[in-house]
Amino acid sequence: MSDLLEQAVKALNKKLGHVGFDGVAKFLITDKGSVIIDGNGARISNADADVTLSASVEVFQAIMDGDQNPTSAFMTGELSINGDMGIALKLAGNLQ
Repeated sequence: MSDLLEQAVKALNKKLGHVGFDGVAKFLITDKGSVIIDGNGARISNADADVTLSASVEVFQAIMDGDQNPTSAFMTGELSINGDMGIALKLAGNLQ
C-alpha cells in the first residue's frame, strides 16, 4: 500500500468530517492507485464508482494542499473526470 494513498485517505476523511457523501467517487492517482469516497468516508480501493477523477501525483497533491483549484485543473486538462459530473461537483462542495 502506498504511503501517498494512506495520506490521501486520512486527508480526505479529515476534510469530509462527518458529512455523509451521497454517491461514490474515485480518485485515480496516476501510477499509485485509487481512493474511493462514499457515505462511509474514504478508503483505498479500486471499486466501481459513479465518477472517476484522474490526475497525476503532483496535481492530486496540489489539490489536496489547496494550492491547485480543482476546477482550474479540470479546465486545463490536468484533472480528468469520467462519469457523473453532478457527483463530482457535490464532492468538491463537501471537500471545501
